[in-house]
Amino acid sequence: MMKQMLGNSYLFGANAPFIEALYEAYLKDPAGVEPRWRDYFDELQRIDQGATDVSHFDVQERFAQLAKTGRAAAPTVVINRPQLGEKQFAVLQLITAYRILGGRQADIDPLKRREKPYIPELDTAYYGLTEADRETVFNTGTLVGPREMKLKDLLQLLQDTYCRGIAVEYMHITDMAQKRWVQEKLETTRATPSYGTEYKKHILERLTAGETLEKYLHTRYVGQKRFSLEGGETLIPQLDNLLQSAGKAGVQELVIGMAHRGRINVLVNTMGKMPKDLFAEFEGKHHDDLLAGDVKYHQGFSSNVMTPGGPMHVTLAFNPSHLEIVNPVVEGSVRARQHRRSDKTGDQVLPVLIHGDAAFAGQGVNMETFEMAQTRGYGTGGTLHLVVNNQVGFTCSDLRDARSTLYCTDIAKMLEIPIFHVNGDDPEAVCFVTEIALEYRMKFHKDVVVDLVCYRRLGHNEQDEPMVTQPLMYKTIAKLHTTRRLYADRLAQEGVIRENDGDELVAMIRKALDDGYHTNKTILSNYKPPFEIDWSKYKGGKWNEHDDTRLPVEALKSLGDRITIVPANFKLHPAVQRVMESRRLMAQGKLPLDWGMAEHLAFATLLNEGYSIRLSGQDSGRGTFFHRHAVLHDQNREKWDQGTYVPLQHVSDKQGDFVVIDSLLSEEAVMGFEYGYSTSAPNELVIWEGQFGDFANGAQVVIDQFIASGEAKWGRLCGLVLMLPHGYEGQGPEHSSARIERYMQLCADYNMQVCIPATPVQLYYLLRRQMIRPYRKPLILFTPKSLLRHKESVSPLEEFATDKFKPVNEDWESKDINPDSVKRVVFCSGKIYYDLRAERKARGLKDLPIARIAQLYPFPHEDLQAQIERYRKATEIVWCQEEPRNQGAWHRIQHYLQRHLLPHQKLIYAGRDSSASPAAGYKSLHDRQQKELVELALSFGVTSRADGVR
Repeated sequence: MMKQMLGNSYLFGANAPFIEALYEAYLKDPAGVEPRWRDYFDELQRIDQGATDVSHFDVQERFAQLAKTGRAAAPTVVINRPQLGEKQFAVLQLITAYRILGGRQADIDPLKRREKPYIPELDTAYYGLTEADRETVFNTGTLVGPREMKLKDLLQLLQDTYCRGIAVEYMHITDMAQKRWVQEKLETTRATPSYGTEYKKHILERLTAGETLEKYLHTRYVGQKRFSLEGGETLIPQLDNLLQSAGKAGVQELVIGMAHRGRINVLVNTMGKMPKDLFAEFEGKHHDDLLAGDVKYHQGFSSNVMTPGGPMHVTLAFNPSHLEIVNPVVEGSVRARQHRRSDKTGDQVLPVLIHGDAAFAGQGVNMETFEMAQTRGYGTGGTLHLVVNNQVGFTCSDLRDARSTLYCTDIAKMLEIPIFHVNGDDPEAVCFVTEIALEYRMKFHKDVVVDLVCYRRLGHNEQDEPMVTQPLMYKTIAKLHTTRRLYADRLAQEGVIRENDGDELVAMIRKALDDGYHTNKTILSNYKPPFEIDWSKYKGGKWNEHDDTRLPVEALKSLGDRITIVPANFKLHPAVQRVMESRRLMAQGKLPLDWGMAEHLAFATLLNEGYSIRLSGQDSGRGTFFHRHAVLHDQNREKWDQGTYVPLQHVSDKQGDFVVIDSLLSEEAVMGFEYGYSTSAPNELVIWEGQFGDFANGAQVVIDQFIASGEAKWGRLCGLVLMLPHGYEGQGPEHSSARIERYMQLCADYNMQVCIPATPVQLYYLLRRQMIRPYRKPLILFTPKSLLRHKESVSPLEEFATDKFKPVNEDWESKDINPDSVKRVVFCSGKIYYDLRAERKARGLKDLPIARIAQLYPFPHEDLQAQIERYRKATEIVWCQEEPRNQGAWHRIQHYLQRHLLPHQKLIYAGRDSSASPAAGYKSLHDRQQKELVELALSFGVTSRADGVR
């Protein structure tokens, strides 16, 4: 019997609090515990004294530790009725069952479309308890409340707490302090709010503001899309409650991310956007300073709100129609704001994410974002998640198709955080759980979820007819009174308001809308936030202005020396030791600098000038290709935190912060995070690095919707750097090409920079100028792989001090070439230059210059024209690339090249034929293709064969 009990899985999970309560009772009085449990705990004591081990040792160790230390803060349980025996045990099981399963019988659906399921574990008969036991007094175990209660009263308490308008999931949390905290918040109040008369009136006013705006827009702008909040208007008093409660808790900045459903309502009634400005947008007016602009329900906004804790700056992030993709962007922006405030715990800046139910369950970026929440590099001190649960995803309302989980929020359980499901037709309950959720976040600095179960009164948009696909659901909705009407009637019945007060409130808000104003009285119009950034100095600049990155060579030597110092008794790996020894010689000018040292020197100079640097990606600390070693590891280390050293954090006493992060294996969420960070930190060099350049494919939405178009749509400046390893070394389709063609296709309106450096000093220039210029545009940087250790791809220290980045680079050996004898000029970018140069030398060609175009966009027209003019007698201009003809830079760059050709010159393509795959998978095929394209580039009079569409 004892071995059977010890091996039983019920010792884990949800039953652990019950068993620990019994054990506490055993420690106080062994005789007061039922005999079979007393025998069990006696056995645990024996194990602690050195007896033979048995199964579930971790649980036994937990109890043994409790026997030694006790738990003063835990509730005390006394079971002093041995005569009740099994029935007392059954009552404690019943309490646990309600905590786990009670929410499944809660009244959380305003539509009441499904009958409450019968759950045997919530039936007293399941435990052998009868009607006669209802008057019996039982011990309540760990229940927060009376220590003893009649069974009928206990049942009422449990039903009030867990089966009314709030369903809570928290028993999956293994941290006992967090679990007990949630229990106390719910069980002491029976999960029932007790707001005063004035606050109830305030909730009604906010609810009325939300509903009235929707109806006003529906009649004034008939048929125009706005993605109405109707059916979920309780979000407006919920956000009002959240902002005021957060301000009271000390939050000074709050950043909201949400998709388009209800966004216009939030803009006006929460953020304080003037209705007259909104109406102008509905009528077709727009900002002339935006190149493209965006629709109304994607717009962001910032305002300042007065709270009990003082002014709070509130930001609603811009978001495209990719719904949840804004979530990591918000987290990154919050992290940057926290860094600016030195808010290391996340007490001052709060992220709030508003989700749709179908998108929350269906879009993988949510899992990635959750997985970042408690990491060192991406944590923000906890996020408050609000789900506007319309119970329909576009046209999918059948749960058999919508998801594989019971709740749309089940993904959040991976973080072991509380999840509150609440009826959207009960605004007081919604505000109540929102307050609890916020308090949990501020206390434990973890995420928390509030699932606002509501409905969507109209279709997916205002032109959609939902009866086509959801006839039964919308027949039910058509019969429902609005949430405002239900709450107004409730307050009238309670005597809080008079019968006609609700209608008068509607009339008052409608008049305000007629006048073009909102009714949110908390908005501050003339407040200037203390940490506000002045973006004006970054606007209107040009890419080739203020780009002098030079520093004296002695300063470079000094900084190079500092970043090669290793602490005493810090044992490096022999390979890293050789790297550091070489870097010391490079810093002294005794060896030319390789790519790793050039990058470090760029970082060191920027840090020394006060800029901060944030570099993240997969294996970024070491560098995927073993070239960076920004983080050194002591080979004799015992603990992680004591076994690493980051030289770039020790450049000078007044340097900027240097953070390098080995990210989780995520591209979409991590890149989104870094984009969000960079849009809030113009004085930090923010870099996302792909393990291979093609890994960015997994974050294409971030690139398309934010990085490439964020400025044109929303005026959002961003200096994010994407480091994408690129180069054809025979490593197959997935690890050769970083897809240059995709970025080139996205280039327009000087929206970003696309560069392919071929030497370490060019990388140095590019990184430095990214911060030194008052110019904040994304930099797509195609970095090398094999060149990292190429003997010729190095740069002397003097070059770092005497020059600056050149978008077009002349041939190193051009001084020996007679321009008048040149018949063919080859232009290329990146690694292929070294292959061309080696073959030219092998052939003994003397009059064939090879020029490198290091910046593909913005295209350096003047620099290219200078090269064309220098070799004006040449008749053939060649563009050589490793990528297939339908990929790489060719399709975009050929038009630029053609523009500058002289009348007698023709343009020739030298590269791989068009291909569905980025590169060959067979090494022998790769080598043959590489040899052919190099020969083609260097052979005068030879052009590529016709390349048909395949």
